[in-house]
Amino acid sequence: MYRWASRLAAVCLPAVASLGLAAAAHAAPVAGPSGDAFYTPPSPLPAGANGDLIWYRSTSVNLPGAPAAKAWTVLYRSTDSNGVANAVTGTVIVPTTAVSGARPIVSYAFGTQGLAPRCAPSRQLSGGQATYEGDNIVAALQKGWAVVGTDYAGYTTGKRPTYLAGKSEGNAVLDIVKAATQIPSVGLSYSAKTAVWGYSQGGQAASFAGENKATYTPSMNLQGVAAGGVPGDFFASARNLNGSYGAAFLLGGVVGLANEFPNQVPFDLVSNAAGKAAREDSYTKCVFELLNKYRNKNISEFTEANASLDDLLAIQSVNQVISSQALGTKAIPAPVYQYHGQADEFLPLGQAYATKKAWCAKGTKVQFDLYPSEHIATQTQAAGPATTWIANRFAGQAAPTNCGNNAPPPVSTAPPGGGDFVVNLDKWQLGGTAYLDRLSSTLYIPSGSTFSGQANITKNTLYAPVGGVSIPTFNGQISLAGIKVGVKVTITQLSALQGTASLDDNGDLHLAGNLGIQVKIRSLNLFGLQLGTDCKTRYPVNVPYRYDGPVSGIGNGKLVSSTTTNFSEFTGCGVYGPLLSALASAPNNRFTLTLNPPAPKPY
Repeated sequence: MYRWASRLAAVCLPAVASLGLAAAAHAAPVAGPSGDAFYTPPSPLPAGANGDLIWYRSTSVNLPGAPAAKAWTVLYRSTDSNGVANAVTGTVIVPTTAVSGARPIVSYAFGTQGLAPRCAPSRQLSGGQATYEGDNIVAALQKGWAVVGTDYAGYTTGKRPTYLAGKSEGNAVLDIVKAATQIPSVGLSYSAKTAVWGYSQGGQAASFAGENKATYTPSMNLQGVAAGGVPGDFFASARNLNGSYGAAFLLGGVVGLANEFPNQVPFDLVSNAAGKAAREDSYTKCVFELLNKYRNKNISEFTEANASLDDLLAIQSVNQVISSQALGTKAIPAPVYQYHGQADEFLPLGQAYATKKAWCAKGTKVQFDLYPSEHIATQTQAAGPATTWIANRFAGQAAPTNCGNNAPPPVSTAPPGGGDFVVNLDKWQLGGTAYLDRLSSTLYIPSGSTFSGQANITKNTLYAPVGGVSIPTFNGQISLAGIKVGVKVTITQLSALQGTASLDDNGDLHLAGNLGIQVKIRSLNLFGLQLGTDCKTRYPVNVPYRYDGPVSGIGNGKLVSSTTTNFSEFTGCGVYGPLLSALASAPNNRFTLTLNPPAPKPY
């Protein structure tokens, strides 16, 4: 028996009873105070109903590529998992472009940002920072939709963050829609077509919003729920995270649920000094700082007598709280687009697919798409399909479903729990160009080109074996002495790509490696004459691969490397050899390479 077990037995662990809150007349919202005072709610809270706007202020957001828009930070009423009224902050962004009829609204449920107040989406956006989910918001704004995004309860209002408390998150996601419509002159209607969209923590929040919509906000005009990377089974997810690169998510979950359910998850009783220190540390850090600091940590390092995860889950009150976070227990009264990465290293594929089957069994119309990548790449790759799916719901199209798929469940390709953080690049689409400086000519890498390799963030390695780069022979055009010459080109990988891969505390990915290739000109087309040749670079051409940018570049077409290189002299070119060597063997030839994951598959 662990020391904390006897102490726990003496503690009363009743569940907090839900409180019935009578809705009183709602005072008109007012302009909120400036500075940090905005985030301190009035005490007591003004009388009102769920979703009532308390105060607001205009702000500006930094979202490259977004259309012109107006933005506000809001403080509004919501309720926690126990039915107790609280105040939550968030952001409202409305494009200035005109729309026909009521402007559709997307309640965007953010994924994990970190537990420190500075990490909250409204603080990042109004502070001019670019959240790693910014591209998703831009994709929605470009459709002309209003986007509202909650900070969730406790992160900004002087309380403690209630990370992964699903019911509270879902309530906040629903309530900000109503709050947004109460901003004076905002031009939004609560009767407008609305969708909820989120990934990872946001996928959990969006799912709870969908499951509780019928009883919590029955009058909302919900057209669909897009939920990706869903942790539908906390038991399976926790066991997979423990001791893995994503251990910080487990730490945050324990902290967040203990804040939401302090009598049932007795953090102070079961944690040792290291655990208490980790909790306080978590309140100061954002997501990538936490991931890097606590990667591969086992929860037993933070518990009294090194109690294991299973020991903690065996505590009845803790087990009840974890069980209450399960998804798939209710039907969602709107179509669902659910998606997951087959190589998701954080949240197991099996539990997500089981959630899909549970929703289907209850009559929810679900379209499940299986993406080929890991957690982060799937989040960014799905922005296009998710917004297209939402647009089709707003347009009144019948929602697709693959609930009738009776095939065996999909098999995960992720490393086992506790393994490395690996981005598998299996037959990713390779695109780009080779610009020949002295020839003033650009060769375009053809469709059908692929890259297969691996970025291991834990081991700080980037690798692609010989044969990992596959480029079909293709036709191009170069300029020789001012004469346009058609060429048939083969590019062959001669050496493995080897380099480094790392993810820093700001969420920037750093890839650096070198690839050896041979360029062969198979034929020349001069004045309509097809001239066969065995013209090729005498020595391997070194192509550096460099990427330094947001990790969100994985999967959304922004994983781009543009580097200069020098071609060696050409051999086997006959009379054209000296001219080709002189013109093509230049130090400023530039390769621009792009990588994109393969398309998802319905499952």
